[in-house]
Amino acid sequence: MEEPYVHKIFIEKVEQKNEKIDLRKEGFSENDAEKAIFAYPIKHYMFWQEEVDAESIDMGTLGENFSILEMDEFTVCIGDTFKIGDAIIQVSQPFQPYWELDKMRFAKQMVQSGRTGWYFRVLQEGYVQPESDMELIDQPYPQWSIAACNEIMFLDKEDLRLADDLASCDLLAKEWRITMKKRLRGIF
Repeated sequence: MEEPYVHKIFIEKVEQKNEKIDLRKEGFSENDAEKAIFAYPIKHYMFWQEEVDAESIDMGTLGENFSILEMDEFTVCIGDTFKIGDAIIQVSQPFQPYWELDKMRFAKQMVQSGRTGWYFRVLQEGYVQPESDMELIDQPYPQWSIAACNEIMFLDKEDLRLADDLASCDLLAKEWRITMKKRLRGIF
């Protein structure tokens, strides 16, 4: 994998130009700490624009905080820990698209295609800025790529062994672990 790179940073869908931005435990606003930063691969925008004819979908429009190069759902895993600027961030879970009525069709396409993006939690607060490299510090669960998690959550709902294995991943966000445990009890 090439060195990951945060190309653009957005706060409330507004691009932040080459300035240092203070990254807190809750992200750039008061987010759930498990979902402090939403990252989305830049290469997916071309897919949406070309394959789905969704020209209105461009960097920042999905509500992501980081538009990222050299990363995708197959190369990013739960627990991957990165240093960016002064901050240290860790992958916590795949992004779950919003199921609002006007965006339901697109949310289903995101899930079916596996192009969901993911969330980071902030382990160490610090300053970050656009056009920054991300240094991989640790990858404790290489078996739990975002793609594998998406497959278990959205496609292989009947595979309880995989749900149990995923629920045991201590660095997976609590919300996802709870969902997997409910599935094991027969509550979908």
